[in-house]
Amino acid sequence: MKIAPDDLFLIIDVQNDFCPGGALAVADGDAVVPVVNRLAERFDHVVLTQDWHPAGHSSFATSHPGAAPFSEIAMPYGPQTLWPDHCIQGTAGAAFHPDLATERAELVIRKGFRTAIDSYSAFFENDRKTPTGLAGYLRERGFRRVVMAGLATDYCVQYSALDARRLGFETIVVLSGCRAIDLGGSLAAATTTMREAGVELVKDTV
Repeated sequence: MKIAPDDLFLIIDVQNDFCPGGALAVADGDAVVPVVNRLAERFDHVVLTQDWHPAGHSSFATSHPGAAPFSEIAMPYGPQTLWPDHCIQGTAGAAFHPDLATERAELVIRKGFRTAIDSYSAFFENDRKTPTGLAGYLRERGFRRVVMAGLATDYCVQYSALDARRLGFETIVVLSGCRAIDLGGSLAAATTTMREAGVELVKDTV
């Protein structure tokens, strides 16, 4: 894949709580860091997303007495997986992985900061209506293609990729720079859904 000067590299949620030892660790999650860093060096424009929950967030299993982590409940905006408490604002778990190169990021989009609604996508809260502002940022700056990697393939990367396509951006996911949670076959389902939506899935950019 040839990288153009006006392509944007979107790094999704490479944070301590999603890496080994974190509160919601993705298996082998820290393995994306060197891949993402290498990719970021090749782009003129980089944006980061950061999961940023208040304590007691409604997506936490601990906010629903008797509910188990990874179970599912109905919320006003649709089905919601209940997660272990993670990426709480200002904590070490919410910080970017210490080896992630963040210096060249032109923007950091924080998501999930509204207590009553979760946010997987870099573009919208989970109601699929409340915007983060990223789409407007990309359009005002003239970006047409978004290349993304990060954590996790089957949740925040997938939702971000689907929304990018829905909003009219050419979208590429670099799988070597992603890892998945894979709850009940969610990785295979995500891969199929992304392909059907017109997301290009590549192993790497070289």
